[in-house]
Amino acid sequence: MLFLVRHAESVENATKHTGFYENPRPWTGPAAHALSRDVVGLTPRGFLQCLWLRQTLRDLTGPDPVVRTSQYRRARDTAALALPGLPYEVTALLNEQHYGAATYMTKQELYVTYPEGAEDRQSRKHLWTPPGAGGESLAGGVLRRATAFVNALHAVPAVDVVAFTHHTAIFALRAVLERRPVTELVDEARARKTPNAAVLVYEQADGRFRARGTAQPDC
Repeated sequence: MLFLVRHAESVENATKHTGFYENPRPWTGPAAHALSRDVVGLTPRGFLQCLWLRQTLRDLTGPDPVVRTSQYRRARDTAALALPGLPYEVTALLNEQHYGAATYMTKQELYVTYPEGAEDRQSRKHLWTPPGAGGESLAGGVLRRATAFVNALHAVPAVDVVAFTHHTAIFALRAVLERRPVTELVDEARARKTPNAAVLVYEQADGRFRARGTAQPDC
């Protein structure tokens, strides 16, 4: 079984429109990305969600699941709090989409600074490649990483795998696991995003993964 977990609520999630997306942005692109990757931790609500995950994953998984997490602090903290005492492997394959120089830019600032990418960002979000070093599109870099992660699962012995990742990465992982167009998943998310700390359950059989349900916290 594979359990995809979106990290618990982070400070960025809770204060997105009041602290991180100032206009003009107070940081350079590289500094903003480093802040997002290495500094942003969980809120008190996120901590409560981790306690919920602790019980939920205990009920869903076997006694010693294989644990994978992205390089981002909020995912690593969620893994450590949700599955205390279990070792976990950090992998860039589960990282959030890299927004390059656009990290923490408001849309208004982005369109003024990089007008050449505005149309893709507005109408073809999956194809939009953020400007600057490291910028990757959902249909390109993120999907390639998701494909590599899922392919590697076939080499893992028949044990439960818990993967702590991010909202945008879940688009790509679901596209691979469910064999669905990423555009379809992006459209669905316009109505409802994957909640923080939600668990997506997949069963592997005959070389394929099949969705077996979702669990999500009430906190």
